[in-house]
Amino acid sequence: MTSHQSSSFERGTDGPKVILAGLDGSAPSLRAAAYAAGLARRQQSLLAIVYVQPVVMAGTAMGMPVPAAAPDGLAEDLIREVRASAERLRDLYEVRWEFHTFHGDPYSGLVQAADELTADAVVVGASEQAGHRIVGSVAVRLVKAGRWPVTVVP
Repeated sequence: MTSHQSSSFERGTDGPKVILAGLDGSAPSLRAAAYAAGLARRQQSLLAIVYVQPVVMAGTAMGMPVPAAAPDGLAEDLIREVRASAERLRDLYEVRWEFHTFHGDPYSGLVQAADELTADAVVVGASEQAGHRIVGSVAVRLVKAGRWPVTVVP
């Protein structure tokens, strides 16, 4: 190292320390989480599995977002299923991992998660919704943000 080079750490240059995988229970997100688990295992990185719980905007006097009310605990059931999927991944791959739940729309929730968890890479599943070809999927928006390497798994 020459005298003009800095010895400070630069995120992502020594390989990823934290790989974030967005998981929503869909088949593409499960494949993305499995792919991310393999990457984390090979890179000896922490796998941060993130579920973003949807929030609907209510017409309240304060204008604050209110968690979506799901009949018969549907939201809680989905969270349990996402956690169970994460546990299955843990059993398949010997990898250090954490599960996190964030609230909001998927894009904003993943951005917040990546920032808070200091993710070096983000892995998400490709959208299965036809309308996303026009307005842009979460994956496309993450790529366009240009803040992390993003891998989109079909």
